[in-house]
Amino acid sequence: MADAAPLALDPFAPGFFDDPYAQYARLREHAPVHRGPGGLIAYTYDVCFSVLRAPNTSVDEANSNTPVPGPPVELPPERRERGRHSILNLDPPDHTRLRRLVSAAFTVRRVERLRDRVRQLAGELLDDLVARQRETGEPVDLVSGFAFPLPFQVITDMLGMPPGDRDELRAWSHEITRFLEPLTTPEEVKGALVAGDHMEAYLRDAIEWKRRNMADDLLSALIAAEEDGDRLSPDELVDQVRLFYIAGHETTVNLIGNGTLALLNHRDQLERLVADPSLDANAVDELLRYDSPVQMSRRIALDELPVGDEVAGPGDLVLTVLGSANRDPAKWGPDADDLDIGRPGASAHLSFGSGIHHCLGAALARLEGAEAIPALVRRFPRLELAGDGPRRNGRLILRGLDALPVTLAA
Repeated sequence: MADAAPLALDPFAPGFFDDPYAQYARLREHAPVHRGPGGLIAYTYDVCFSVLRAPNTSVDEANSNTPVPGPPVELPPERRERGRHSILNLDPPDHTRLRRLVSAAFTVRRVERLRDRVRQLAGELLDDLVARQRETGEPVDLVSGFAFPLPFQVITDMLGMPPGDRDELRAWSHEITRFLEPLTTPEEVKGALVAGDHMEAYLRDAIEWKRRNMADDLLSALIAAEEDGDRLSPDELVDQVRLFYIAGHETTVNLIGNGTLALLNHRDQLERLVADPSLDANAVDELLRYDSPVQMSRRIALDELPVGDEVAGPGDLVLTVLGSANRDPAKWGPDADDLDIGRPGASAHLSFGSGIHHCLGAALARLEGAEAIPALVRRFPRLELAGDGPRRNGRLILRGLDALPVTLAA
């Protein structure tokens, strides 16, 4: 009977958010490219890779001939425009221009200089968790106490943001990411709109503060690029900084949370990582492949676009299911569903996308993951799940955890 069921993704099926990969596998085998309500959906590695790199595509929803799935409420015009100037939502030549400006500030050298700071933060946060567990005698939550604050503090330091209420800023950015999700309630959208208002005001004030307090940091570099007569407008500047908080830290939260849970569910791989520091970098890529923090990415065809055995016409939406591509046996072999932190070629995963929209912060995310996760499991090699167990965030695009209660044990 299962084989007779309609071949379509069903995020409302029981257990989907705990394990979407069973559905992906069935669709990859029986309907590797099929038409959904908004356009074509692709599940195999080769097709997703080719679509992401296709030159005749767009990320600007204005080019879509059908409504792009989004919040179930009508947004006011001024709110609807927020984020439209970020590199995430722009095509060439604007994307090329902005990416060049941002890349000039977001250099490999600048990222590598953060390694010692990431290592220090990881140690301090683990110290705090130890003290909390000792004081309460209760399990601690790795998401709120480790996975969330570490990348948030790193991006805040990297930008050189002014002193302020960091807890509020964290909460706002977490709420705003709901705009990236198609399965969002009106109440959640209202909360995200309020958070967006607060974030907008904060960022504009912070940028004005930074103009008076320039330093050797990313925000100063972006302001300098604008003031040197380049074409980074004030709205573009605000949107890039907002993107750094939303995409630059939320996905790394999911990497640390998902990756730690994967290791706890594969004790042999956790012990392997504890014993062999030479695996740190490859382990992060394998964890990204195994349970991707970003599960899907969309493109809009500008001309006729081959998508497997189908063809997308101009204006058609094409959804690439990165989580499925990363488990495709045609790419990864018969053990694609297994976690192997020594897997050859693990870095070929599509968790950071591909093509001109390949994630600008990929190097930073890898660095944070390679410092945070090994530091955790080597300090607490007998780390155990506790309490009611992990709680998934129930999101279709940004797959992660809302809570990961554990008992720390060396």
